[in-house]
Order: sequence, then C-alpha cells, then structure tokens
Amino acid sequence: MSVISRPAALEQPKRRRKGLGATPYVFIAPFFIVFALTGLFPLVYTGWVALHDWHLIGGQQGFVGLENFALVLKQPTFWIALRNTFSIFLLSSVPQIIIAIAIAYMLDANLRAKTFWRMGVLLPYVVAPVAVSIIFSKLFADQSGMINAVLENIGLSAIGWHSDAFWAHIAIASMVNFRWTGYNSLILLAAMQAVPNDLYEAATVDGASRARQFFSVTIPQLRATLIFVIINSTIGGLQIFDEPRMYDQIGKGGNDNQWLTLTMYLYNLAWGDQKSLGKGSAVAIILFIIILIFALISFNLTKRIASSAMPQAKTRHFFGGHHVDIGAKRSEDLNVAEGALQ
Repeated sequence: MSVISRPAALEQPKRRRKGLGATPYVFIAPFFIVFALTGLFPLVYTGWVALHDWHLIGGQQGFVGLENFALVLKQPTFWIALRNTFSIFLLSSVPQIIIAIAIAYMLDANLRAKTFWRMGVLLPYVVAPVAVSIIFSKLFADQSGMINAVLENIGLSAIGWHSDAFWAHIAIASMVNFRWTGYNSLILLAAMQAVPNDLYEAATVDGASRARQFFSVTIPQLRATLIFVIINSTIGGLQIFDEPRMYDQIGKGGNDNQWLTLTMYLYNLAWGDQKSLGKGSAVAIILFIIILIFALISFNLTKRIASSAMPQAKTRHFFGGHHVDIGAKRSEDLNVAEGALQ
C-alpha cells in the first residue's frame, strides 16, 4: 500500500521590505502645515499678546505678565458677559440637539420626497447669519414685532424682548436653533442610516417597540456622532457673536448688557473704545480654556450616557426582559426571524 505524501508547501519568497522613507510624512505634511499656520500660531500669538500691554494703534507697550487677566477678571462686565454666554448656550444647544435627533429620526423613516425634506431642513444653514439676525430682530421687536402682535391678538401681554435679559436670550437662542438644527439633523441622519438593519430585526423578533428600539439600539449606535455634534455645538454656542451683535441696531449687547456675550466683550475691548489688544487677547485665552473644559465635560457625559444604554461591552441589548446578543449571535437572530415568518 503506497502512501501518497502531501507535497510540501511552497515557500513564499521573502520580499525585502523597502523603507518608505519620508513618503508618509510628505502626504500628511500639508495638514500639519495648515494647522500650524491657521490654528497653532494664532493661539500661541494670542497668548503672547495677552501677556503684554498692547494697544491697537500704539502697538506693544511692554510686558505685564498676568496683569491683563487680573484686570479682566475684576471687571463686573466680564462676569455679566460670561453669565449671558452660558445662558444663551444652554437655551440653544440643548433644545437644538434634541430637536435635531427628532428630525433625523423622522427623515430616516420611509417618507415620500425624501430629498425634498432633507434639502428643506438644510436651507436655514445656507442663509447668512446676518440675514437671520436681521429677520429675527424684526420678529422680536418690542413695539412693532410680529411675535408681540400675535400675543396681543390672543389676549396676552407683550414681552420685552430687548429690555428683559431672559427673553432676549430666548430670542437669540431661537436664531441659533433656526440656523443649526437642520445641519445637525443631517449629520445624525447619516449616522442613523449607517446602523445595521439586523440590529432592528433582532430587536423586533424579541418584541421590542419602536420607542425601545430607538433608545436601546439607535442612540447607542449614534454615540460617536453625538459626541461630535455636542462638542461642535458647545464650541459654536460659546463663541456666538453674529446673532447677539445684530439683535439691535447699536450692537453693544443692550443698554444694561442684557445679551452681551464674551465674544462681544472681547470685540469691545480690542476694537472698541479701549482698543486694548492685550485685554482682548486675555479674554480670548479665558474663552479658549472655558471651551476646552466644556468640550471635555460634554465628551465624558455623552460617552457615559450612550454607554449606559449598552450594559455590556459586546453590544448586548435587553428587550422586554429577554437577552439578545447582537454582536456574537447576529446570524442566529436572523435565522430565528426567518423561521418565525414561515
């Protein structure tokens, strides 16, 4: 009895790996060059100016260290601007993200003329911020505004949209929400469409309702996109400038600084009556630190909230008291679904 021996596996010739040299660095160099010129250098230069007594016309007057920061923090106007910035930020960013998620969920449904509706929600973002501010300033005018006219027609008293700080913040936040909600909804819509359908099929087989699928499947899958949207909204909300400046004809933030923001305060210090680039740069550095802190807080909170909907690390979900292993048993769940339909 002859034994047929298996031929020995052919040895692959060893290829000598050529050194890539500087080729990868050449490809990524443009990004770092642009970032250094447009991001890193302005930040470092702003910090340098903040340490000097720098006049807009007279130029550098001398090194003062942290004196500009101390002078700014002692001003009551700074704290008023900081309070207004936080108020407008909360009134705009929180409803904006919630409404954007709702709009994205509706656009993800099987609707007719999907392209029309998706283009429609993006139109406010295309409109110039100055145009939006002018239109809304007319709508929220104290004497001749359309909003107060409607309130008076239904028997309610008119609101002081410019005299009262809270209502001024509501009006300015509505401008921000009008312009940015559609943009964020399209970003979230793209993330929703990337969620695998078998996750929803497995949840449907287990008897999960649409609401349970939304909170236990959709939201956890949007974690990375939600982090991006929230951080982007945080940065934009704390840097708001166009809307409050165009809210009235003067552009100073109100007679009593009712809607003066940090960016407007920075502008008034650097290019207003004082023309102090040193103090304005100090406010810019303080604002940068605040944005960085809020971005880190938003990142951690979003990560924890999204992770709380996913109890285990292997993307396992619980629907109606039953266990569905989405990651390891995806094909098995599909087979069960097919058997249930037969």
